[in-house]
Amino acid sequence: MNRVCSPYFDPDFDTLAERINGPKCRVTIDNESLENCTVVKIDSVNKQGLLLEVVQVLTDMNLIILKGYISSDAGWFMDVFHVKDELGNKVTNQRVINYIQQAIGANREGMQKSKTGSRNFFKYESPPEPTAIEMTGRDRPGLFSEISAALADLHCNVVEAHAWSHNARLACVVYISEESTDTPIDHNRLTAIEDHLTTVLRATTAQSTNEENVKQQEVKTAYGINHEGEGTVTDIERRLHQLMLSVRDFESPSKPISSPRKGSPILIDSSDHKEEKMLSVCIENCDEKGYSIVSVQCKDRRRLMFDTVCTLTDMQYVIFHASVDSRGGYAFQEYFIRHVDGYAMSTESEKERVIKCLEAAIERRVCEGIRLELCANNRVGLLSDITRVLRENGLAVVRADIATEGERARNIFYLRDISGNNIDMKFVKSMKTEMGEIDVAVNNESTKKTTTTTTTMTPSSMTRVSSFRSLGDLMKSQFEKLSHNFIAI
Repeated sequence: MNRVCSPYFDPDFDTLAERINGPKCRVTIDNESLENCTVVKIDSVNKQGLLLEVVQVLTDMNLIILKGYISSDAGWFMDVFHVKDELGNKVTNQRVINYIQQAIGANREGMQKSKTGSRNFFKYESPPEPTAIEMTGRDRPGLFSEISAALADLHCNVVEAHAWSHNARLACVVYISEESTDTPIDHNRLTAIEDHLTTVLRATTAQSTNEENVKQQEVKTAYGINHEGEGTVTDIERRLHQLMLSVRDFESPSKPISSPRKGSPILIDSSDHKEEKMLSVCIENCDEKGYSIVSVQCKDRRRLMFDTVCTLTDMQYVIFHASVDSRGGYAFQEYFIRHVDGYAMSTESEKERVIKCLEAAIERRVCEGIRLELCANNRVGLLSDITRVLRENGLAVVRADIATEGERARNIFYLRDISGNNIDMKFVKSMKTEMGEIDVAVNNESTKKTTTTTTTMTPSSMTRVSSFRSLGDLMKSQFEKLSHNFIAI
């Protein structure tokens, strides 16, 4: 009898490198070093897009990033973030801490496999996922209301919806199901729905129906964005950023006016000049090290770092080093980047495009009006009725986030007056009269904005000279700080 021998493999061999060199990703949550915030430290093997993944995790947990130091050169990724929760306190909830460590750290793959296994195990008990539809095009007053009415007329139940409007462009992601059965839409009916919505988007005035604008009016089924499972809020928001970029919302709509002196027509930007003064994006090249240095200075707000990092990543730029800071109600961000081809920006046109895209990404969340939150018993056509009342009161939807939780629907709208006047709050009474039993909460975003601008910072201070004049100065400053926070590798 012939003996068959096979080589012996030590079961611990696969983890030998990790036991010698440490884990591929180490996440540390430190609540002891600083009095007023939590320090999140990440040491990891680098890969393209890892910084965005980390920022997405922190953003999904509604954490406020106060400071950040990023270095991802030589194949290794080192980050330090100073964060607070949405109430301005340290992150002490152990469930949140565990999630951050698992989502970013070495257990991420295992967690994802566990999620996938759970979904497969319960797949016969879980409700079917709704169908996602993406819409992009030229915006106009009442367009979101028209879309909502069209879906109601087509007997579609809106399960969830997210919409952004900026510079007369609209991007929208809507999850729909059949009205009667609450099941996904079949392919044939979905095609008819897409055609009808395309007609609604293209029903614009004759002067704006040129070929380029028609191409921007698009409705299509969205694949890869799950309503449940691994999909997160930032996944949808990143997709909205991509959709807005595809319709070139970074190009501000302009309109001709008469010069007060010569009477010759000139073009002015229809965007808010006051807001524009508070936002500064500039790019310079560091020829010695081959980086392009992107500096962003603007009023601080939540999700700001996610918006800038998301935009640079989607424009195919790699962030090698970065420093972000927030103080006095203002944010200062500096990124050392190269294109994925390994080169810095070489032309002024490329720099100008990146500047415009970053400005647009920052401005998309800015609202000059009010934030309206409505909670009501969910029913088919509810969104259509709400948006109709808003339109009849002369209100335009700047942003919208619609969600259903069981029998209740939660609708959040960011609104402004179509004519540019202050919003008459009498519309709330009209809303309650029209909708019946409904919970309404209103926040004045303009008032918040005014309060923010009364800090000691002035617009002129936004033009300060950057403290990092060269890559060497930045790296020296960064590693002095990092050396006190990172464990030797």
